[in-house]
Amino acid sequence: MYRISRRTLLQTLLAQPLAAAVANGQVLHQAPKPLSQNAVTHDWASFLGPSHNAVSTETRLSRVLPPALAWEFPKGTGYSTPAVAGGRLLFLHRVGQEEIVECLHPETGSIQWQFRYETAFEDRYGYNNGPRASPVIDGDRVYTVGAEGKLHCLDVRSGSVIWKRDLRAEYEVPQDFFGTASTPLVEGPLLIVNVGGPGGPCVVGLDAATGRETWRAGKEWGASYASPVPALVHGKRRIFVFAGGESNPPSGGLMSIDPVTGGVDFAFPWRSRTYESVNASCPVVFDNKVFVSASYRAGGALLEVQSDFTHRVVWTSPDVALHFNTAIYREGFLYGFDGRNESDASLVCVDASNGNVVWREIAEWTESTPGRRQQTVGTYRGSLLAVDGQFLCLGELGHLLWLDLTPKGYTQVSRAWLFAGRETWGLPVLSRGLLYIVQNARDVFTGAGPSLRCYDLRA
Repeated sequence: MYRISRRTLLQTLLAQPLAAAVANGQVLHQAPKPLSQNAVTHDWASFLGPSHNAVSTETRLSRVLPPALAWEFPKGTGYSTPAVAGGRLLFLHRVGQEEIVECLHPETGSIQWQFRYETAFEDRYGYNNGPRASPVIDGDRVYTVGAEGKLHCLDVRSGSVIWKRDLRAEYEVPQDFFGTASTPLVEGPLLIVNVGGPGGPCVVGLDAATGRETWRAGKEWGASYASPVPALVHGKRRIFVFAGGESNPPSGGLMSIDPVTGGVDFAFPWRSRTYESVNASCPVVFDNKVFVSASYRAGGALLEVQSDFTHRVVWTSPDVALHFNTAIYREGFLYGFDGRNESDASLVCVDASNGNVVWREIAEWTESTPGRRQQTVGTYRGSLLAVDGQFLCLGELGHLLWLDLTPKGYTQVSRAWLFAGRETWGLPVLSRGLLYIVQNARDVFTGAGPSLRCYDLRA
């Protein structure tokens, strides 16, 4: 490895392939291939991607795994995933006693700017003391929320503060089990946030340009770990918020909200009766219906939104209990990882018309480890991204798979072990043929520390 200056970094990288090089902390491996002619690409400006449902429209992607590693950026603590738009990648993590917003070049990982602020958050369950929510890019602004609920609106070009709010202090929100984790949603001129204030508001609409509160909705439920999802229902825009964090007795459920007025169409209670439980899987909206799911013996429910914006329960099932991954809807069926723990996790296909499990697969196999030992590993509580006619799956131990998932069954197209790190829980981010994966824990075989990694999936 050798060092190169930031000034010549991009020029050198794009001119020819590089041996691994270190500059400003990032490790450069090789330049991404040019995009295929006629490839369809998009930005990934927010959690769950441009359609807010973990479905990508990108095409001409390689099925060969492992993909080439373009660059990696060493990270601190946190479970946040990046946002990519307008030639910039925004990432939030924690180093020491600071949460840091990084603006990186998407193809090289080179630092364009940083914004830092102090934090004292501690996860009382001992998982991680870093941020959970992902950045949201909207034109010339980026919004970030730290684990203590510190909300910043920054200029995406310079990192300067446009406005900021302390949600935990202003709305008197006590620290939840794992801190603030819901990613805000930009909807027109508003930034919609599941703040979960005791006695209300549950959700607020803030002026995206100034941060001033425009409306508030709900009084019953706290902030969850799921993120607000927008959808067009009966020809009208609605925001679906699956609320519910720490409360005793536990409470939470699905809210349908008019984004213009903040009016609540309906609130459907759905939450485990276990105190130490959360709602963390994002709602999935299709055909004027909404699917929600929760672990801790809660299960799944499908609601139909009526033309007057009341709701009807289509079905409920204890057999579809997604912990924190978001289900994918495709052609009448839902696909997702059921199960609360590694040991009881399985990939399921569910008939969306009635909630019946069509098939269930425990995705495990035998893997060779350093020292030629054989070990049974699998996807466990993985995440799915529907793209290019198939599914990309990221397993929680660092495996990446291309899958064919249909009502007839489960087929592995290709598979690779990218790194042996637990808590690989963030949904992969795909933009312009590049796949961004966050390694949250140290590789147990190589000792490599946590990092943000960019892989080249361009065919």
